[in-house]
Amino acid sequence: MATGSLDLAVSLLALHAVNDLPGTLIQLRRALRPDGLFLGCLLGGATLTELRQSFAQAESEIEGGVSPRVAPFAAVREAGALLQRAGFALPVADTDTLTVRYADPFGLMRDLRAMGMTNVLTERRRTPLRRATLVRTAEVYAERFSDPDGRIRATFEVLWLSGWVPHKSQQKPLRPGTAKSRLADALGTIELKPELGRTP
Repeated sequence: MATGSLDLAVSLLALHAVNDLPGTLIQLRRALRPDGLFLGCLLGGATLTELRQSFAQAESEIEGGVSPRVAPFAAVREAGALLQRAGFALPVADTDTLTVRYADPFGLMRDLRAMGMTNVLTERRRTPLRRATLVRTAEVYAERFSDPDGRIRATFEVLWLSGWVPHKSQQKPLRPGTAKSRLADALGTIELKPELGRTP
């Protein structure tokens, strides 16, 4: 992709699967023209936390150690920091949390496989998953993350990102001390000043 060739770059639920998220954001920033906009959404850190915890407990009990079974996802603060690191101006990172319910953990696993979200981590255990571990994972999941009606919960956190390529037309913060009016006046409140020699 040529440098500065795009006005808009959009990524929907793909960036959580890249090996180098900081590098990918830098490449997106380079591909955009000045004042170009990046919009993206990706799965965030709380995604599948129930499945991650259930696998960890089951593997610890059955196999005496833990293998990564669920990919790590970026936290919203990390994502915002990565936008800044990549050189985006006016970065915004927000989050939505969705809870999906299933009759059992196996229904969730079937959907994850159909979505192409199987385990691709290079650090994963190379031996096949033991049946006893899988059964124990389902038991732990049902014990810890089920509702009163017996259905289990699965969390999907969606991170929403936006950032602009810097341009002289974009708003910039004023220098400290250059304000022409006080925030207290705009809010209709009284400004309380700390006493000398005392911390507020």
